[in-house]
Amino acid sequence: MKYIFWSFLAASIVFTIVTAQEFEDNDFAEFENFDEGNEEEEEGEGGGGTPQGQGGGSQPSNQGMADDTDEEEAVVEDEENDEFSHFSDEEEFIGYNSERPQSARQAKSAEEPKITIANVPLHLRSNWDSFYLEMLMVAGLLIYFINFIVGKSKNQKLANAWYNSHKSLLQHNFALVGDDGKQSVETEGLQKESENVYTLWCSGRTSVEGMLVELKFIKRQDMIGVVSQLIRPSSDQLLVKVHMEDMDSYVFAMATKKTAARLTKEMTDITTFCPEKKSVEKYGLGSQFVLMNELGEVALMILGDPKVTAVMNKYPNTIDFFHFSDKYSGPKQPEDTQPTKLPDVRKALVFGFNFPGRGNPSVEAIENMKPLLQLVFHLTDKLRRFKLSKEGKAKAEKNRCRVEEAFLKATHQARAEMAQAKREERKRMEREKMLE
Repeated sequence: MKYIFWSFLAASIVFTIVTAQEFEDNDFAEFENFDEGNEEEEEGEGGGGTPQGQGGGSQPSNQGMADDTDEEEAVVEDEENDEFSHFSDEEEFIGYNSERPQSARQAKSAEEPKITIANVPLHLRSNWDSFYLEMLMVAGLLIYFINFIVGKSKNQKLANAWYNSHKSLLQHNFALVGDDGKQSVETEGLQKESENVYTLWCSGRTSVEGMLVELKFIKRQDMIGVVSQLIRPSSDQLLVKVHMEDMDSYVFAMATKKTAARLTKEMTDITTFCPEKKSVEKYGLGSQFVLMNELGEVALMILGDPKVTAVMNKYPNTIDFFHFSDKYSGPKQPEDTQPTKLPDVRKALVFGFNFPGRGNPSVEAIENMKPLLQLVFHLTDKLRRFKLSKEGKAKAEKNRCRVEEAFLKATHQARAEMAQAKREERKRMEREKMLE
């Protein structure tokens, strides 16, 4: 009995599994059975229980009724409260015409759009004449770069010409040329500060800290500089600044009239010690020069030298200015800044020369400028050995004391405010320490 029970249970499980697999394979089996049952019922009702052969005459009518029923079921009635009726609302959609049949709307929308090619005027068509502005810009950039290359190379050529022609003279008067002896330099000789400025430092001479040579050329690499040169011609300049170790107290300046006006406005020592302008005709020089001197004996010693006057008369258009001072501090500080101490000064001899040619110097003219550099060395040695008289020293000392007192009076208020601020800062720090 037990074996029969287990056999029946196993058969039931197998039958259940097979039935479940068949049901899973055909997901619509239930609906198919339902449709078959409905078809059988319809056949039974249509036949009236008679055999198929006997009720053959009524079969077409039943089939027609079934077709009508299908058509009625297939037709979707348009109800007023349809779910999509708001899409045909004329007030909701602009341009919607409900009276026009749907077929007409579909036919109109199905029509292909017509493409009309407009006749573009000649002046609006893409041709080379329409890009004249761009072509002008490209041409301007091309001219700018060509001018940059040409101007840069010309300045380099002029600098090399001056250095090569004066190198032997510089090496004869200084132990080091192109090197200040303090920091290593990659390439000896001229140092390029910019495309139009070159510098050269020389050292190794008695009673001289060093000499700085600065070549300031016209900005030939800049198109604006070239245009300004055409409007207001200027010359290339050679500036020589000698830093002295030993020199008496005096301020001396001689320059052309235009340069003298600029120096009087810019240089602090000239404005302070020798603001008056005097003529140099009594020394046998041209009227284009102006003298600004603190002590008369200094001017007599410098301009009374026949070597100096000979060179100045030979190169009247080349010499721009001489500026010798023991209080040299450079250009003035801006007026909006109020200094609280005297500026740092040093003893210096500054020479300014113009290159010959008025903006177009030749290599031969640059080589002929050697006497000007020899004049620099001559005046350097002469001023190093020159000593003021007792009256001159007393006058120079008096002038410097007067300038210092005037400066202290002018800055007394500023220094008092600064001292007060320092005291308040010190008190505040002490108070913070006590609180800590």
